[in-house]
Amino acid sequence: MKFGYLSVNHAGGIGPAALARELEDRGFESLWLPEHSHLPVASVGSFPDPRAPMPDGYAHMMNPFVSLMAAASATSRLVLGSGMSVGLEHDLLDLACTAATLDVLSDSRLILGMGVGWNAEELHNHRPDLPFGKRYSALRERVSALRAAWSSDNSCPTYNGLYADTDWAAAISSFSGQYDNFSPSWVFPKPGRGSIPVALGLAGPLGTQHAASYADIWAPVDSALMHEGKADVAGRIAAFRRLVEEAGRDPDEVKVTLFNISGVSDEMIDHYASLEIERFVFGPPTFMRHTASQSLKYLEGLQKYIDKFPA
Repeated sequence: MKFGYLSVNHAGGIGPAALARELEDRGFESLWLPEHSHLPVASVGSFPDPRAPMPDGYAHMMNPFVSLMAAASATSRLVLGSGMSVGLEHDLLDLACTAATLDVLSDSRLILGMGVGWNAEELHNHRPDLPFGKRYSALRERVSALRAAWSSDNSCPTYNGLYADTDWAAAISSFSGQYDNFSPSWVFPKPGRGSIPVALGLAGPLGTQHAASYADIWAPVDSALMHEGKADVAGRIAAFRRLVEEAGRDPDEVKVTLFNISGVSDEMIDHYASLEIERFVFGPPTFMRHTASQSLKYLEGLQKYIDKFPA
């Protein structure tokens, strides 16, 4: 089992380059950075955990893609994950180019993690045309459109224009959907692997079905994996694999990354290591803003797990 780390990534804490170096040196496999472009004041009361006020780290997250580029420049092996980007709160072609550029400049180390988001007002500010209740189907379409933009396959009519003799003339992409559309276009750069792995952080019944049908990686939070009101990580993973198979896909090719944001124990890690999990991602010490020294002290406490299960 590989180990990743999720940072709150706020401007007053440990910087992404310094954190990335620490993680790579300590044997972590990946760094994951979350996203909120903004938090509308009126939306704070809709924070998903009704037992607690929203931690202030949610309001102070830096841009994950710029931050991951800083992390990429400081490392050579560390996998770089957006965890989770609110994929619908971006212009389609800008997101395609940004993600592909990061992937190219990091030597194909990016995993594009995306979710549908919990904040209806935040989405409305970006996409007043998109009803919050349609966000799951819109995300499915968004991923299809991104994959079309990244593809080098010529799915468009033959091009015989001014650039017909170039080595890139045939790399024409297009997409037509309900929410995302672009005409036959050259969309560069192209990811070095032909595409970018897409991880979906969807854990509810509908989200799990979506992830089973089109995600490269399923990346839920462990505390959200319940059955009949009780935690059941193993059972939900087994159920997910059945859904993948029912969707006509190979369950062994859709990997599971498990996030934790509520604290770990030795027994928990040992249990997860026995399951069909590719990667476990530790949450930060708190989602409140915290200092670089607090982050480093926390990493020291996690080191025993990295040492116990070396990559």
